[in-house]
Amino acid sequence: MTAQQDADLTAAALAVELRNGGLSAREAVDASLRRIDAADAEIGAWTFLDRAHAYRQAATADDARNHRAPLGALHGVPVGIKDIFDTADMPTCNGSAIHAERRPRQDATAVALLRQAGAIILGKTVTTEFALYSPGKTRNPHNPAHTPGGSSSGSAAAVAAGMVPVALGSQTNGSVIRPASFCGVVGYKPSHGAISRTGVLTLSRRLDHVGVFGRTVEDVALVANILGAYDTTDEDMRPTARANLQSTAMEEPPVAPHFAFVKTPAWSLAEPDMAEAFGELCGALTGRVIEVDLPPVFDGALDAHKAVMAVEVAANLAQEYRTGAVQMSARLRDVIAHGRRLGAQEYLRACALAPYLERSLDKIFNDCDAIITPAAPGEAPKGLDSTGNPAFATLWTLCGLPAISLPLLQGKNGLPIGVQLVGRRGGDARLLRTARWLARHIAEFDAPAPVKKSRGKK
Repeated sequence: MTAQQDADLTAAALAVELRNGGLSAREAVDASLRRIDAADAEIGAWTFLDRAHAYRQAATADDARNHRAPLGALHGVPVGIKDIFDTADMPTCNGSAIHAERRPRQDATAVALLRQAGAIILGKTVTTEFALYSPGKTRNPHNPAHTPGGSSSGSAAAVAAGMVPVALGSQTNGSVIRPASFCGVVGYKPSHGAISRTGVLTLSRRLDHVGVFGRTVEDVALVANILGAYDTTDEDMRPTARANLQSTAMEEPPVAPHFAFVKTPAWSLAEPDMAEAFGELCGALTGRVIEVDLPPVFDGALDAHKAVMAVEVAANLAQEYRTGAVQMSARLRDVIAHGRRLGAQEYLRACALAPYLERSLDKIFNDCDAIITPAAPGEAPKGLDSTGNPAFATLWTLCGLPAISLPLLQGKNGLPIGVQLVGRRGGDARLLRTARWLARHIAEFDAPAPVKKSRGKK
């Protein structure tokens, strides 16, 4: 197998090769580092990379296999970690000069679980400032003049450029779904509370999610399955039985899925080529898609999310604001100032809206396997001063629903556009199975046909 082939393997396929001895962990690390050396000067996906340490991890992995030790599901697989996840052997700077010297003493739970599964923690990927709006150095691998999205900029770009098969990200608004769409990779945000956030930068307990980037649905299911272990230190996790996400994702659905096309309150932001491509996609699924209009109460979702996020960001970054506001971007200072101004009643009303909206979506999920909706307004915008608009992910993040972006469409400039699928809270396994079905059947779509219009059941 050539170095190029090594780097092009999906995480699931690479894991099989590594466990079976078709490849060594050192060869897998070699392949990743060659891709990084070839492309990262232009893309800028990494903020910390220690080659010697990567090879030491690979040597340990190879030694374990040579001595017939038990091997984890990600044995020898190189992984990128967004630079808001604590790593005991690497700095974690949260994309800010304020934390430039920060050296955690222990791993985030998600990182520890990856290590337990045998993964090679290759390095830390670029995040926007405190995982919010101000961009880092990363560029879009499809066209470096365009943004990769954010805040998980480096993780999405690293997977898209073939530097690693999978990477960790996070989402408080649209920070997994949007960069996955812009960079043309699979991005999965699980149900709120499905993966521990202990040791991850806290912006908003109500909104923060850990997410995964990969090349295929199976890849993100494989990693998320490992990360779903119950952690008593994350107050939003529950000690419940878990479905095997990877095996369920690989199953054929009992019947072909049905979808609810939901434009969301952000539809006015849709760019013409995205709207046209989405119409053709839904039309090609004739008989399997109904268009559902959300009631007016959903129009308040974007403002409710903004209020919850601003208040909780202001509280969680209060110390940094007091001692280092001068080192913050003007955009971050504005978010914090807005959060400090909001009253308790407005914040509590916003918090109360989220569970009401989630319950209101139950009737859709009773009739459809998933909601189908855009992942972003269109292609990645040109320029690097912004990471694009997250509005098409906001509602689902507010409600804590699982969501996945699939790289199925293309815009007028040849850049990818993601298709977002959203599932019922806790229905992650079914969502992943549905997503894989859609990804596999996209090439079989017929000519576009009109989308059936409905406000109710299919």
